[in-house]
Amino acid sequence: MSDDYHAKLLSKYRNKGLLLDSNLLLLYFIGLYDCNKISTFKRTTKYTIEDFDRIFSIIEFFDRVITTPHILTEISNLSGQLPDKIRSHYFHIFAKQIKLLEEKPLPSKDLCDSECFRKFGLTDSGIVEISRDTYLVITDDFPLSGYLQSRNIDVINFNHIRYLKWTLNK
Repeated sequence: MSDDYHAKLLSKYRNKGLLLDSNLLLLYFIGLYDCNKISTFKRTTKYTIEDFDRIFSIIEFFDRVITTPHILTEISNLSGQLPDKIRSHYFHIFAKQIKLLEEKPLPSKDLCDSECFRKFGLTDSGIVEISRDTYLVITDDFPLSGYLQSRNIDVINFNHIRYLKWTLNK
């Protein structure tokens, strides 16, 4: 897929909303706290400061960033693995950022009946259900992005845009 394809997809959803998968939203929160922690925190070591910069610019491009309670819970649990000496300050920043997101609740009892739940679990089932014809999903999870594509849900796999040279203009 080309730079142009991804830019058009991002523009199509600019006003509708962006939904980031847990790992990428965690990268964003860790990077906001301290970019140097990206390479040392075990949950973000696969990313770079440039990846954070890319996610930051994508988030800034969108009018709305959507999330679910399941995504935020997953991020909170992963963030709890930060060292004690920085955890409190990190959670202070995390709390401020949560207030800027548009949270869409989905009852777990409804999600667990879906085909997706049996394949991917609760968090990803919520992503599938809430994004359908509504929001652009960005994930680095190949099985999830493939599943979304097979359901005609617009998705960008972050691994496909990590090294592209396009820029976003607000």
